[in-house]
Amino acid sequence: MRAPGFWWRAPSHPGLWPRLLAPLGWVYAAATARRLRQTGYRASVPVICVGNLVAGGAGKTPTIIALIERLTARGHAVHVVSRGYGGRLEGPVRVTSDHQAEEVGDEPVLLSAFGPVWVAKDRAEGVRAAEAAGARVILLDDGFQNPAVLPSLGLVVVDAAKGFGNGRCIPAGPLREPVAVGLARADLVLTIGDAAAQARFDAIWGAAVAVPRLQARLEPLQMGMDWAGQRVLAFAGIADPSRFFATLRGEGVELVRGEALSDHEMLSETLLRRLEAEAAGASAQLVTTEKDAARLPPAWRPKVLTLVVRLRLADWSALDAALDRLGL
Repeated sequence: MRAPGFWWRAPSHPGLWPRLLAPLGWVYAAATARRLRQTGYRASVPVICVGNLVAGGAGKTPTIIALIERLTARGHAVHVVSRGYGGRLEGPVRVTSDHQAEEVGDEPVLLSAFGPVWVAKDRAEGVRAAEAAGARVILLDDGFQNPAVLPSLGLVVVDAAKGFGNGRCIPAGPLREPVAVGLARADLVLTIGDAAAQARFDAIWGAAVAVPRLQARLEPLQMGMDWAGQRVLAFAGIADPSRFFATLRGEGVELVRGEALSDHEMLSETLLRRLEAEAAGASAQLVTTEKDAARLPPAWRPKVLTLVVRLRLADWSALDAALDRLGL
């Protein structure tokens, strides 16, 4: 879900519509609070919930990839449990190379390259399936506002540039629940962005974060591809396509055009043929994100280049300390 622009204004300048919609935001927040009073399933192994407080993307998928790598390096069998947004399978089902994004969702397809991934509309059933399959630690993809599973550790991921928007709940703002309420359940906060974005977050929201905070940025993974000077036509169906287009420019590409799609939008043959024809006419190469590439039909994968990014933390100590407390 992509947020309208007015959601992201600073809290001191909320705008007319957020003020008018504020009562509905209070109702939304109250419904979330009632749901969270339910008692969830307590797993026999540590469960790390990677979530956010806003609707839309904040960088959870690269965060989960980084956690898989960190925990695997510590010698643990890591499984991921996801709702499988956009997929039609109810689950629990373990994602394999035969699954398509329309069955299990694009993020599970992407994450399955890094370790076992379970898709389940009922998250508790997904966790039970992972336990039975030998998981020694489970990463819960999203679910911070879902009471089905009791997390051992809650990690809230934030886009540092956007922060918590105007500080209001849906539909008056981007929040799924009030900042103070959500952060009271968090054990760690991870803000993702460059130095300027981190400074902006500090100025507006720093005082609201009372738990240990990690800072990271997304960096292109060096895979031997020299992007500098390449003419590309890019497309992205992520929460903030403009960030992807900016990353490409930062790599030195000549961006002919960027096509912003809806988050998780399925890539139809009609859309891809149109983009292919436009790229050919401009002597450009089609490029997309790693998550969008997971939704490409098999016949199109050789035709589209992927810019791969990874999460880079300057300091892992706060996370490592939290893992140590969990016996990980």
